[in-house]
Amino acid sequence: MKKVYIPLLAALLLLMSACSSNASNQTNNSAAPKDSTPAANSNEANASASDTITYQSENGPVQVPANPKRVIVLSSYAGNVMALGVNLIGVDSWSKMNPRFDAQLKDVEEVSDENLEKIIELDPDLIIGLSTIKNAAKLQEIAPTVTYTYGKVDYLTQHLEIGKLLNKEQEAQAWIDDFKQRAQQAGTDIKAKIGEDATVSVIENFDKQIYVFGDNWGRGTEILYQEMKLNMPDKVKEMALKDGYYALSLEVLPEFAGDYVIFSKSTDTDNSFQQTDTYTNIPAVKNNRVFEANAKEFYFNDPLTLDYQLDFFIQSFLGN
Repeated sequence: MKKVYIPLLAALLLLMSACSSNASNQTNNSAAPKDSTPAANSNEANASASDTITYQSENGPVQVPANPKRVIVLSSYAGNVMALGVNLIGVDSWSKMNPRFDAQLKDVEEVSDENLEKIIELDPDLIIGLSTIKNAAKLQEIAPTVTYTYGKVDYLTQHLEIGKLLNKEQEAQAWIDDFKQRAQQAGTDIKAKIGEDATVSVIENFDKQIYVFGDNWGRGTEILYQEMKLNMPDKVKEMALKDGYYALSLEVLPEFAGDYVIFSKSTDTDNSFQQTDTYTNIPAVKNNRVFEANAKEFYFNDPLTLDYQLDFFIQSFLGN
C-alpha cells in the first residue's frame, strides 16, 4: 500500500506528501523513529540582547525571534501555534480547510512551500513545517525555518518543542499537564462504562478508500490509545500499529472493527459503503456504537484539535 498524506497532519496525512504520537495511504512505509526530543537549552539562557533565542532543532541550532510576530506554518502545526497565542500570517491548505479553525484563520493567507514569491510578500519572521517540505534552503533565506520529522517525538513532546521554539515553553507544558490529567480521567470513566476489555477502532474514508489507524496518526488515536489506554482490536494492532495507518477493503472491514468505532467521515467522497450488508452487519453498527466525526475537524493532533476530540469522546461514550 502506498503512503498518502492524510492530513494528521496536514502535510503528511493521506497522501504522505499531500491529513492526524510513524493525521493515509495506499502503501505502508516504515514509521519514523520515535527518538527522544531534541535537547533544547532554556530560552532564558539563550535569549540575547538582539531579541533572538537559539532553538536546538533536529537539524542543529537555529537563531529565531524571541517573540515571533509573523509566523508561517507550511504543514501540520498551525493549531499548536494558535494554541500558544502567536500570530499567524500564512498556513497550509489543510489547516485552512479545517472548519474549527475558520474564525482564527479568517484573515490568514493560504500558502505553500512552492509559492516563494507569496511567502516573501508576507514577510515572515519565522517559518515552521514538516521535514518533507520543498525549498527548505530557499525558505531559510527568507526567514528562520524550523522543520520537524513527523513521529520523531510523541505528540505531546512535539507541542512542547514548538513551545520552546516560540519561547512559550511554560505555557506549552502547562497545557500538556492539564490535558493528560483530563484525558486519563476520561479514560477511567469510559472504561468503567464500556468495560475493561472493550475494543475501539478508528476508521476514515478518503478518496474511495477506507483506512484504519494505529495510535499516533491523529483522528483522536493518541487520546484513545495513549492516554485513555483503550484497547485496539488485534487486527488493527497487527496491520496499523507500526506505520500508523492501514488501507483496507470493505470486505475485511468487519475484521478491523472494534466493539466501538470512531468514524472520521469525509462528506465529499463516496460513503455508499455504509449502505452495504457488510457494513450494516458489523456489530458496532448494529448496536449503535459508531461515532461519526467530521474528518476535516479530526485530522490533527494539535492542542485545539485534541481538546475538541477529547470533548467528542466524552460526549460520545459518556453522554456528558
